[in-house]
Amino acid sequence: MNTKKTVEPSAGAKLHPRRNVQSKLKINSHRTPRSSILCGVTLLLTLGSPSVSWANGLALNEQSASAAGTAYAGRSSSAIDASTVYGNPAGLSKIKKIEVSGGLALIDAKVNISDARSTAPGTTDGNSVPLTAVPFGYFSSPIDDRFTAGIGLYASYGLVNDYESSFQGRFHGSYSKVQVKTLHPAVSYRLNDRVAIGIGATFNRIENNLQSYLATGALNNGKDTLLTVKGNDTAIGYNLGLMVDMNESTTWGLTYHSKLDFHVDDHTKISDSPGALGIDGNYDIRMDVTLPDSVDTSFTHRFDERWTVYAGAIWTRWSRIQRIEAINSGLPSLGQQLGFGAVGDDFKLHNTVSTAIGVSYQLSSQWLLRSGLASDPSPARNSDRNVRLPVGNRKALAFGAAYSPNSDMTLDIAYTYLWESTTSVNQIDTTGLQPGFSAKYNNSAHIIAAQLTHRF
Repeated sequence: MNTKKTVEPSAGAKLHPRRNVQSKLKINSHRTPRSSILCGVTLLLTLGSPSVSWANGLALNEQSASAAGTAYAGRSSSAIDASTVYGNPAGLSKIKKIEVSGGLALIDAKVNISDARSTAPGTTDGNSVPLTAVPFGYFSSPIDDRFTAGIGLYASYGLVNDYESSFQGRFHGSYSKVQVKTLHPAVSYRLNDRVAIGIGATFNRIENNLQSYLATGALNNGKDTLLTVKGNDTAIGYNLGLMVDMNESTTWGLTYHSKLDFHVDDHTKISDSPGALGIDGNYDIRMDVTLPDSVDTSFTHRFDERWTVYAGAIWTRWSRIQRIEAINSGLPSLGQQLGFGAVGDDFKLHNTVSTAIGVSYQLSSQWLLRSGLASDPSPARNSDRNVRLPVGNRKALAFGAAYSPNSDMTLDIAYTYLWESTTSVNQIDTTGLQPGFSAKYNNSAHIIAAQLTHRF
């Protein structure tokens, strides 16, 4: 249990220029909707989450408990169950029966804040991420000797954080919830005994709710202005897969996940602002957000009937996110003059390559044991991080097991411990309405996943 830490203003504190692709929630008298910007960006660089898995990538990994046991190593080269719809649609060709598979991942994230400094008083409790559940489900069915169809429903991106109301950095972000839900029908075709291809369309819906404050207490009887940004949109993408049995022991897989272009429409709500400004109300918002495409490749090698090793890498084009601009409409003239009309943020993200290696051991006819280790670098530099997504370079150690009481049923469970390198958040006040905030973050998470697969 954390002890609430109260931090008084530090005189003369030097705060350096400052999600991850999320922005610095710069909403101030002349820059409000940076929160809107965040809305899209945050989702993307964060631990992934409706879950809080912070997919560094800010893309969620929690789409399969069977893959989680090896830290997702070999995801594109192994067709363990119907969840291959996501991992590699070409793998559907290896599933010979009708299958239903579904499960849940529980994420318990810990956020430890230290060395906090600001020109404003407040607290730094940390642990701003609530316990989060991420569900997923899949179905697959052979059509004939060559074609197999499948469909999946899962969360592909997400973020959740909820700081205490007195959080010292609340002027740069107090509450965030961003999630992308995906419906993914797919089909595979076996070209020959060794090669299969797969393709799938993805129907994605983004939903976000972001809040932050402006320090207007001195002008408003001690009351700060609350900014709330809500929005949603849908986007269509696609996945392509190739799976090759190089020999009887080794399989190579390749999966491409397309970019997603969202055009978020909804509103920005300004409340509790100084009455003299006359800007309280709801205003239409539009923001274009592009989530990056990625390439996943891996090898699966079976040494014998008991031992199998997996190794893979994922390249993600985070460089697609360089600048995000939000546009608010319907503002009174004063709001326009204050700069609330169009606001942008530069993110300057760079592409990343994450890697993973795993192993499985067939203990008996009923039990399979798994383990894996993964490394996931952050796409953002210290200068680009903020309180909404203070994620760093990540490591993950995973253990898993599969229990099959018979050939038609399998229960998969997995545990993952995830930890990040210490990161710095440095956000400055350029308007007088967002007191500067700097701190060090140490993040970690415990993730438990379970999945039940039934074959007909």
